[in-house]
Amino acid sequence: MTPDELVGAAIDVAEEGLARGEMPIGAVVEMGGEIIARAFTQDRSQGRRLIHADLLAMTDADVLLGYRPRPHPLRLAVNLEPCLMCLGAAMALKVDEIYYGLESPADGGSRLAATWPVSPDLPWYRGPQMVGGIHRARVRDQFHRFCQSAPESGFRRWAKTLARLPDAPGER
Repeated sequence: MTPDELVGAAIDVAEEGLARGEMPIGAVVEMGGEIIARAFTQDRSQGRRLIHADLLAMTDADVLLGYRPRPHPLRLAVNLEPCLMCLGAAMALKVDEIYYGLESPADGGSRLAATWPVSPDLPWYRGPQMVGGIHRARVRDQFHRFCQSAPESGFRRWAKTLARLPDAPGER
């Protein structure tokens, strides 16, 4: 699957969450051309904080894969840049590549992943390759729509900042 297709699939999963009153954050995990896990953030329905879309999808992939050798690289796609917690989970799961739609200036982990030092003690624990800006305008629209219907809260205020991010160079 192409990065565009993967982020498109994550956007579709985020739409499912939005339809259920959740923040529009969706994630898929892919290996060998097949999506093996998918999830949307469930903060509101579960009443908990540590259930981000990417973390839930990676947990499902981890249960499926276990410690077996992987015949293909593991890729994660999220409509929103992974936070630091989810970046750490991706590193522990040995995700090779992460693709995302919209940056998250307040808590995004891509800058940290790019500068993560590789240790000879844990050579596999490294920052994955991260590529952002895929379907960026579509993701901003999801956050805009969330803000129109969500009750006032810290999440809504944060989502407003995402919906108002300026256009990227060359973005329409």
